[in-house]
Amino acid sequence: LLEQAMIGPSPNPLILSYLKYAISSQMVSYSSVLTAISKFDDFSRDLCVQALLDIMDMFCDRLSCHGKAEECIGLCRALLSALHWLLRCTAASAERLREGLEAGTPAAGEKQLAMCLQRLEKTLSSTKNRALLHIAKLEEASSWTAIEHSLLKLGEILANLSNPQLRSQAEQCGTLIRSIPTMLSVHAEQMHKTGFPTVHAVILLEGTMNLTGETQSLVEQLTMVKRMQHIPTPLFGRGSVLQFMPFTTVSELVKVSAMSSPKVVLAITDLSLPLGRQVAAKAIAAL
Repeated sequence: LLEQAMIGPSPNPLILSYLKYAISSQMVSYSSVLTAISKFDDFSRDLCVQALLDIMDMFCDRLSCHGKAEECIGLCRALLSALHWLLRCTAASAERLREGLEAGTPAAGEKQLAMCLQRLEKTLSSTKNRALLHIAKLEEASSWTAIEHSLLKLGEILANLSNPQLRSQAEQCGTLIRSIPTMLSVHAEQMHKTGFPTVHAVILLEGTMNLTGETQSLVEQLTMVKRMQHIPTPLFGRGSVLQFMPFTTVSELVKVSAMSSPKVVLAITDLSLPLGRQVAAKAIAAL
């Protein structure tokens, strides 16, 4: 549908309205829409680009997936592709603005650049989205390298931008992107050195004695241990939970208000393992 809507110099309004209805009624997955958008590369067609940015604005800060783990990993990858597309689109718009300033027609690229930066900021301001991108980076290192190259290119183009608001917005987006690989590194050294025997013991006992039973008791026990031993959330269960707990238990853990955040999910799963990334993606995408 998206490909058909973008055939001409301007988007087909009828197909576009049907597509927006399909998205809002969740007849199509967010990952499929993001993947389709990221394939469009004719940034000179302003009206088409702006229509795609409007579509992204419908859901870019409320992504979710309640399907299988593979589908949730697919959402991570689609979001990474969409981020790369946004950076390329922003760079193209900034280049047009620079050319317009030299020719005395700055309005040519300023509107589109502002739209691109707004979508970037909206997408990256979500901790959930940054956590999904963190997983995607581990899944596709080469794609993340492309993101870094695009970010450098964008920085070079925007270096001499006269509009302080747009330049500040771009710098903020760059800071958020650069923070994604280090979401858990603030406490990385402490994580490596610190152990919590009580947490390990509770999980091991539950994993041994109650493999298929009700998980609520484990949730309550871990929450109590976390509170009584004053265990910082980023350190809670790092590297041990995945070894003994099925995904259903991770799902129950994130239902506890103090632990229902993307960073907690990243902290309690072993992201060095493909299974760990699948578990984390599924839990985060469902938040």
